[in-house]
Amino acid sequence: MIAILDFGSQYSELIARRIRETQVYSEVLSYRTTAEQLKQLNPQGIILSGGPSSVYDNHAPLSDPEIWNLGIPVLGVCYGMQLMVQQLGGQVERAARGEYGKASLQIDDPTDLLTNVDDGTTMWMSHGDSVTALPNGFETLAHTANTPCAAIAHHERNLYGVQFHPEVVHSLGGMALIRNFVYHICRCEPTWTTEAFVEDAIREVRARVGEKRVLLALSGGVDSSTLAFLLHKAIGDKLTCMFIDQGFMRKGEPERLLKLFQEQFHIPVEYVNAQERFLDQLEGVTDPEEKRRRIGHEFIQVFESESRRLGPFDYLAQGTLYPDVIESADTNVDPATGERVAVKIKSHHNVGGLPKDLRFKLVEPLRKLFKDEVRKVGRSLGLPEEIVQRHPFPGPGLAIRIIGEVTLERLEIVRDADLIVRQEINRSGFYSQLWQAFAVLLPVRSVGVMGDQRTYAYPIVLRLIKSEDGMTADWAQVPYELLETISTRIVNEVKGVNRVVYDITSKPPGTIEWE
Repeated sequence: MIAILDFGSQYSELIARRIRETQVYSEVLSYRTTAEQLKQLNPQGIILSGGPSSVYDNHAPLSDPEIWNLGIPVLGVCYGMQLMVQQLGGQVERAARGEYGKASLQIDDPTDLLTNVDDGTTMWMSHGDSVTALPNGFETLAHTANTPCAAIAHHERNLYGVQFHPEVVHSLGGMALIRNFVYHICRCEPTWTTEAFVEDAIREVRARVGEKRVLLALSGGVDSSTLAFLLHKAIGDKLTCMFIDQGFMRKGEPERLLKLFQEQFHIPVEYVNAQERFLDQLEGVTDPEEKRRRIGHEFIQVFESESRRLGPFDYLAQGTLYPDVIESADTNVDPATGERVAVKIKSHHNVGGLPKDLRFKLVEPLRKLFKDEVRKVGRSLGLPEEIVQRHPFPGPGLAIRIIGEVTLERLEIVRDADLIVRQEINRSGFYSQLWQAFAVLLPVRSVGVMGDQRTYAYPIVLRLIKSEDGMTADWAQVPYELLETISTRIVNEVKGVNRVVYDITSKPPGTIEWE
């Protein structure tokens, strides 16, 4: 294991993901983690992340200085390197000239950390402070035009620092550096594999659940579907999958989901048709937050009544992923048993909290995984590619892809338009290259001409996005011919639409969804 101490960097999760790409397990921990706590975890290496602070600020986050004496290799990244320098007797000052973006790394010592990293390779810089004096025993490994100490090392103590961010894709030699730290300096073995995870997860679920029953709210996404396959393999018919159809799914998805699970994979699913209930809740509602609140509240009402009907259950299975664990401090512990209990369903489902008298113990086998790792697990369990590669889909579904009031007419329009978008993206071979691709319905009408007659109909917005993790995103520069085909089909085939526009806003400043 490699432990990552987080000092507030936007890239801390990305560091963890890059370590995992080397097939070595990593965990993100608070910078307040003490040396004694780290000893108990027994990591092979420690990485100090970057962060927005300056080490000389009065309230700068500081690590336990005893970590330098643990005898465990340490790599400081950006702020982490500056903290290492300051705590070990060096000096960090405001740079006369900051360095942001791509920089050419000139290597002075091509051994250890920089083995197989090309001299002059591009690395990504983002700092306004610089090291002006090294602690005793340290030496410079590399520099840039603006940064004399771009990489440093104390070889005898296995302490290393880099002023750049090797974890980002813009750092061309970044992964070579990370592999050097993981394999050659920390002496890790590549044991974090999909096969090993599945075996361990099944064994742990069986040991924990025993003969008791588990309830899973199935959404059809890759997380809940992978979890369903994993749990079914572990505990068989002690698992109950519940699919609540709120009426905001994409065209044909509920039917396809049920057929796939029940007929092809023989995993029973309790189907709950609640479409009318949810649509009634949204009548006259135009505020996006009120939509989410009402959908969440209604989901809880349906979930509560159906779970009581199908139960009793001892455990609730959730597709919580590692980013959810990192980003959420909402860990609820039963004081009697010390176990986590469910007082809320996963936040990205946007369904709020469960009633306090409806208490389950949680089963979260995927909580150590990133999204790309979940996809690998899904494939290893036999999940079909149409689910493994499924684009992220919001919990409120098409209700937040209709701006303004949600009506049955508008739902049908956006459902038909969305189907055409997906069909053409698939046909063109772009689906796997995009993070998301969907249609949005605007609550306005514009003038058009169709068959020599004036029309007054809705516009559809196309949103095609490229992203690595959804935190930032760029609009996809797909061929004009593809956009033309989608536009032509939507206008010709979807009743009530006479105009198609393309959203070319990145995130930030925009968001991926419109509501």
